Amino acid sequence: MRVSFEDGGGGGPRAAAPRPLARSIGRGLRGRCPSCGAGALFDGFLAIRPICRVCGEELHHHRADDLPPYLTILIVGHVVVSGLLVCERLFAPPVWLETVVWLGVAGLLSLALLRPLKGGVVGLQWALGLHGFGRGASASIPSSPLPFPPKVP
Repeated sequence: MRVSFEDGGGGGPRAAAPRPLARSIGRGLRGRCPSCGAGALFDGFLAIRPICRVCGEELHHHRADDLPPYLTILIVGHVVVSGLLVCERLFAPPVWLETVVWLGVAGLLSLALLRPLKGGVVGLQWALGLHGFGRGASASIPSSPLPFPPKVP
């Protein structure tokens, strides 16, 4: 059985514009809109702007909730533990000094990495068309946020 679909326009569906992965992640890491690279991505320390003020790209679809902290913990943990072990082996400073220094390093490094990593994750999601960053009309927000109809009394 053969089924054909026609859209009335005399052609197949148009291909979406390519979204380069590395460019989108790089823009996110720099805190810029993954679409245009000109607009600011953040509206505070970690709050993402709902819409880019330059190109109008909707950014509220992002789901960069858990991955940026996991990546931050992974990177900071490796840096701090490696540094602590090397420092202990070479210099053998007092424990109180190591505690103060490495807790400070961990805190500052976490604050420095969390925002760029969140921007990179938003750029990744945008480039791959995940979580509502789709490439067509089907990616729009549904009119009703409820999955089920309301109960009638």
